[in-house]
Amino acid sequence: MVKYSSSFLCKGFLFLAEFFVGKKLQLPTFRETLRERGTVQMLTLARDTAVEVQSLVQVLDSCAGSLRCHSMILFQDLLVSTTLSADDTVDLFTFAVMRLTSKALSSDTSSWSYLRKGPGSSEISSRSNLAPVGSIDSLHSRNGNNMHHVIRPLQNDKWTKGKDGFLITDIWGLETGGSPDSAIPTIWLQQTQERMYLLAYQHKSLTLLLLMPTNAIVNGDLSISAVKQQVIEDASLRILKIEENISRGWGGENAYHIKGYRYLVVDNDTKVSRSSPSGKVTTLAKESLLALNKLREEVDSEKSRAKGQEKDMEICIRAKNNVWVIARVTRGKELYMALEKGSDTLLDTTDAVGRFSNRYCSGAFLMD
Repeated sequence: MVKYSSSFLCKGFLFLAEFFVGKKLQLPTFRETLRERGTVQMLTLARDTAVEVQSLVQVLDSCAGSLRCHSMILFQDLLVSTTLSADDTVDLFTFAVMRLTSKALSSDTSSWSYLRKGPGSSEISSRSNLAPVGSIDSLHSRNGNNMHHVIRPLQNDKWTKGKDGFLITDIWGLETGGSPDSAIPTIWLQQTQERMYLLAYQHKSLTLLLLMPTNAIVNGDLSISAVKQQVIEDASLRILKIEENISRGWGGENAYHIKGYRYLVVDNDTKVSRSSPSGKVTTLAKESLLALNKLREEVDSEKSRAKGQEKDMEICIRAKNNVWVIARVTRGKELYMALEKGSDTLLDTTDAVGRFSNRYCSGAFLMD
């Protein structure tokens, strides 16, 4: 759960913020049926690069001395590495993709905000149930006119890259009045029930998130400026090399396109998903997308009737345009697929799904 030193709880707003474009609320449509919210998208690494990433993670963990830290690494909008639990990974990954990656920082889209007048402001403040780490009040009066300003941590134009490579924010302005550490956002980890400071470092398309226990900073056992210097001295060369290696082997936005397939694979245990690139999904006919949407509704209904018990299932529907849409659910994993060869029989379709499962999913969706 992402939290801020202003006491602002924003987990409830993370996914809601994805739907805002300017002042408009855009809800998901059937055209997003091959996308799974609440999951992360992983980057597949070459073996030598994976070894280098693991070495970098160890260096990041040691930047705070003997104190236990956590880290997350992203390349563009894809997860490279994480030492967090699945739930914490999803929350922080979602926030990072919206606000901290190189793509998010270069986005020109405006964001929604809270600015309330009158007694309605107290309703917002009552939702915050944690004492602030710093000295900021999330709500304050202005010139006695009862206007209240609420800190806006989901603003996408409030994060910038500093000269040292670390991301900085002026969300809290200069109101902390004390240590610069007071203005650094904090993360609440669900698994360990710890509050951690968030440091974000970026080199080109590679974004590193380092989490450090706040009590160590408050007690004087650790200095954030010292940790930053340690990261620059010990990890910068590794970061540069890893970014170069990944960029050299990266296939671009269509890297995970598989010819002949439009697909979504979800692992509910690890909360990881992979899907056809959005540009390829848009090539599907409207009838195919509507059939996929109907298929997902059927699966959701079956899962609801199962009342939390795992149930293997396979559903095949032939759409009005003769396209086959398929769903397979087994052992916590889900596969959704559209095959647009209208001449294929059900047997041809089953064989195609089997080939996909064997080659790209280690046979996870083979049905007896």
